[in-house]
Amino acid sequence: METHKISEILEKIRVLESELEDEIQKRREEFFCDMGKKIAFKEQILAEHRKNIKNVFHYLVNTPILNLITAPVIYSVIFPALLLDLFVTLYQSVCFPVYKIAKVKRVNYIVIDRHNLQYLNAIEKLNCLYCSYFNGLMGYVSEVAARTEQYWCPIKHAQKIGSVHSRYQNFFDYGDSVGFRADLKKIRDELKK
Repeated sequence: METHKISEILEKIRVLESELEDEIQKRREEFFCDMGKKIAFKEQILAEHRKNIKNVFHYLVNTPILNLITAPVIYSVIFPALLLDLFVTLYQSVCFPVYKIAKVKRVNYIVIDRHNLQYLNAIEKLNCLYCSYFNGLMGYVSEVAARTEQYWCPIKHAQKIGSVHSRYQNFFDYGDSVGFRADLKKIRDELKK
């Protein structure tokens, strides 16, 4: 009975997420005409973009000194991030076919498009490129890890955790040995889709 209630709540969440995405899409349409490979902004919006670009010199002069001092530390994380990207991609390329797990499409997570924004100067574009890559990479890695966990250990934790991945709610309840033994194959089979 409790599982039914959880399913109902999850369905409500999915409906709300769909409504949210519809509203976000409406907002996007206010700014640009086309969402194809190349985004075409409305002329009025492009004029606004050009008017709102901040000169690199003025940008640097107005940046707090601590931001400038810590920037090399922030950017140094790119090296382990690139290694993580390489190893996770290699991992799923080798292991997922063995376990018949559908591969995570990296391109769905690492989206690089903010450089098209005319109101960003070169430094802001570089910062956006870095954040887009890094946060997209974390989403990609999280989904690879989620699918791995769904295959090997799809059991919820006894304690509340700070953040759950996309597959966590479908895992077995902590302590549900009957469900785990009865339906492990079923939950693994879901990974083939």
